[in-house]
Amino acid sequence: MKIIVPMAGRGSRLRPHTLTVPKPLIPIAGKPIVHRLVEDIAKVLNEPIDEIAFIIGEDFGEKVEVDLREIAGQLGAKGTIYYQDKPMGTGHAIMCAADSLNGPAVVAYADTLFRADFKLDPSADAVIWVKQVEDPSQYGVVQLNDNNEITALVEKPEEDVSDLAVIGIYYFKKVEVLKEHLQSVLENNILRGGEYQINDGILGMMTSGNVFKTGQIDEWMDCGNKTVTVDTNSRMLQFLKEDGNSLVSDTVTLTNSEIIEPCYIGENVVLENTTVGPNVSLGDNCKLTDVTIKNSLVQHNTVIKNAKLNNAMIGSHAVYNGDFTEISIGDYSKLE
Repeated sequence: MKIIVPMAGRGSRLRPHTLTVPKPLIPIAGKPIVHRLVEDIAKVLNEPIDEIAFIIGEDFGEKVEVDLREIAGQLGAKGTIYYQDKPMGTGHAIMCAADSLNGPAVVAYADTLFRADFKLDPSADAVIWVKQVEDPSQYGVVQLNDNNEITALVEKPEEDVSDLAVIGIYYFKKVEVLKEHLQSVLENNILRGGEYQINDGILGMMTSGNVFKTGQIDEWMDCGNKTVTVDTNSRMLQFLKEDGNSLVSDTVTLTNSEIIEPCYIGENVVLENTTVGPNVSLGDNCKLTDVTIKNSLVQHNTVIKNAKLNNAMIGSHAVYNGDFTEISIGDYSKLE
């Protein structure tokens, strides 16, 4: 089994945090988004992962490539790096990994997280993972026939087509079939909004008689911008606590301070006259003095003083000293 992860965009909606770190590598509850994504996919598949192919931008840098290969290695898989030189759509991004498009594979976009417990339908040629939503007009949805097979993908339907939204994770029994149809999309210059889309490859597969089924998830968490990323961090902390995970490092130093669970606290964090939580992630080597913080996400090596924070997202190597409540500052920022 392979996992194909298009992640070429850095994530403009999450700036300034993505100016120095691509969005898929921003930590949620202490672990990068893409790491949690591939781990959760592996759990659902319940079979060995041979290869994880990452499609990245050429400007991501060598350290990002090393980190991604390490993520793959932790799942016992080979990590392969491909480059998308221009943002030309999901179909184009997948085809940048053409050499890895063979055999069974999952294609997953690296800006979403999920919780699911279902089995892949062995009778299906492909599976599109979906989530039931209250307002389908805001999403791309699947249309089903009487056999619960997917017959169409409808983008932001104005009529009552379906309430099952596509979350951006797909399984293909033979991903080379998708490759064949995407190649046709590129050769025939089939563009939507100036980009080549995976949906046109899927449409070609459906027209050729391939059977698509749904895999319905329980929870769908977005990481598109600061607000939803902080919310996703809070929700993930709750799930990890329910699963019985240990989230607070033994190396935390507490002086007249309190941790209100659930919280993720990394290595060598120092808390002085501080209340942390609930729903806070603090990366390694942070120091907080005279701080009250909840529902927030802080990366590593950051110093915060004299602050009361809620719904905050702070990058790495930052210094913050003040009394603002809702902030979003990136790596190496300094507010005093």
